Amino acid sequence: IVYSKLQMNQLEKKLKFEQFRARELEKKFKLALETIRKMETNPDLVNSRDFNLDYLRMRMSEEVFHFAILNQVKIKVKDKISQALRQNQAQQGSVGIANSAGRQVDEIFDVEYETGTPPNPAKRVLFRIQVRLMKLPTQATSATISQIIDCIETYLSPIDDEDSWQPTIQGRIATMHWDQKAKPTPLLVLEQSNEGVNVTFRTSRQPNAPTPPNQPGMKKSGSAK
Repeated sequence: IVYSKLQMNQLEKKLKFEQFRARELEKKFKLALETIRKMETNPDLVNSRDFNLDYLRMRMSEEVFHFAILNQVKIKVKDKISQALRQNQAQQGSVGIANSAGRQVDEIFDVEYETGTPPNPAKRVLFRIQVRLMKLPTQATSATISQIIDCIETYLSPIDDEDSWQPTIQGRIATMHWDQKAKPTPLLVLEQSNEGVNVTFRTSRQPNAPTPPNQPGMKKSGSAK
């Protein structure tokens, strides 16, 4: 009987602790939702580049938001880049000479999200993505699109402790960065290297450099090394 009573007391203490923990988590969750709501409806914040990057970094850790953004990116990359590649290939085919000057592909598209609650939801541009390819791919268009999507998805993913990665497109080193001049809407630039450096292997992700206070973002690949 004494042993049973001790066990019961322990279980009651554990139950009370879990109930307290659940209440605290619920408070934090409600506070986070209220903070997000205030941030989304504040015009001064919405028009701030740094805020938009902080907001993006915070929301990308949410599974549903992360999936929705990446799904939108995949659709737009397939649409924009496949069109650009077809046009460039057609132009080269008609002229018969490859264009050695300028970008073969230089496309920008918006990534949007909805704020507010029904019946008055509002659509905003969260950030923009610019894709620059210097060397017209000799591989299948679907393979190039898949590599571009993989680069963007990896860059926007939450930062891991063991994070080493080098973006590549068609075996050529690429760089990714947030354009510091693009304001207030952040611009993520994916640019294929023009140094003629080919890689025959895929490296793992490189450790992220510390994020300066005025340059928030997700992955920081910097320039190719």
